[in-house]
Amino acid sequence: MSVWTRRLFAAAVASLLVACGGSDDEPPLPGTLAAEATARGFTALVAAADKAGLVPALSASTSNLTVFAPTDAAFTALATRLGFASATAMVAALDGPTLAKILQYHVLPTKKLASDLVAGGATQPTLYTFEGAAATLAVSTTGGVKLTDEVLTQASVTTADVPASNGVIHVIDKVLVPPGVLTVVQMAQLNPAFSVLVEAVVAANLATTLSGSGPFTVFAPTDAAFTAALGQLNLTKAQLLASPGLAGILTYHVVAGNVRAAAVAALPKPATVRTVQGSTFTVGTTLAIADGRARTANLAATDVIASNGVIHVIDAVLLPAVAN
Repeated sequence: MSVWTRRLFAAAVASLLVACGGSDDEPPLPGTLAAEATARGFTALVAAADKAGLVPALSASTSNLTVFAPTDAAFTALATRLGFASATAMVAALDGPTLAKILQYHVLPTKKLASDLVAGGATQPTLYTFEGAAATLAVSTTGGVKLTDEVLTQASVTTADVPASNGVIHVIDKVLVPPGVLTVVQMAQLNPAFSVLVEAVVAANLATTLSGSGPFTVFAPTDAAFTAALGQLNLTKAQLLASPGLAGILTYHVVAGNVRAAAVAALPKPATVRTVQGSTFTVGTTLAIADGRARTANLAATDVIASNGVIHVIDAVLLPAVAN
């Protein structure tokens, strides 16, 4: 047990003793954010905060923060998708600065109750700074409070307004993924809409390459896009994954460099874009992409920012021209 973990435990016990020592009419006094997280069993979160060096900020009486606290089950789900045996193994494998970035993305710089989140607007800044500005979370309050992260998946607030002496905790059911921390492969692994793409990347032995320094710009087809392409090509998924041409199809979706949506939009149209596969596709005035077989794909989402590049989501699989 680390020094900070021991301190957290002591603080949590102290807060419980204070609560028990009061009269029956007095509400229990909350502990700090760190103590409340410890007392309420957020084991993975506390371990990650400890390694990241964030416990002092979460324990400081001068803090007044909002913490979105993922459950242990949420950390386990993240670890499983990234290929770790457990949440404990994931926290052990990630370095302190990486964990700090992830956790800072779960913290708002001021105390906001659920009612404040509802009134706070569609995007709200976090403590995580990326590319010179506070990274934001997209907040939806339709049918409960939901947060959309950089990987385009949603976390739901399952328990709101857990009091702390130096802020408030909202329990969430998913670990939020910030921009610029995980690789393009890991970002794809964490979005269920890219399950076929991830399978294909692994089958084509491209996962290691695309996890490298890059940078890479990946035009990522969704599962629905793959389903449509399989029907057009009269193939099963198993046949596609076993195809000797799979690597060529996938690298046709990759462009060297970190090409953001604004740069794509600024290209003189029609623009010819050379891919890692070696051949080109064309971007039109509406930003629709025409592949080597005159098929069209549209951008569904842009600028999913990874540590080694960027992902743009497309609604069709791109196919290079058939070799003569």
